[in-house]
Amino acid sequence: MIAYVLAANQAPATPPPGGFFISFIPFILIIAVFYFIVIMPHQKKEKHHRAMLKNLKKGDEVVTTGGIHGRIVQVNEEIVVLKVSPQTNLEISRSSIAYLKSKK
Repeated sequence: MIAYVLAANQAPATPPPGGFFISFIPFILIIAVFYFIVIMPHQKKEKHHRAMLKNLKKGDEVVTTGGIHGRIVQVNEEIVVLKVSPQTNLEISRSSIAYLKSKK
């Protein structure tokens, strides 16, 4: 009971100096760090991948997202024909190409 009376007589807590905006600075910093570490590199990678898909041409050696290795024999707007063996050609979607194999 005495602790309750003593607590009631204390002055109310004052807001921190600087007010409302100072308390949001850590949240703003977290969002900025998240953007520069996660979002920006992902956007850069996606832009590079879109440019690679746009510039595909006959004769390029590619790897699909399913892991199939082949050489492009025909390129259309949405379809790419890959030669995976002397007797086998596969029609795949252009968007399913993961990356170009490096030239040696």
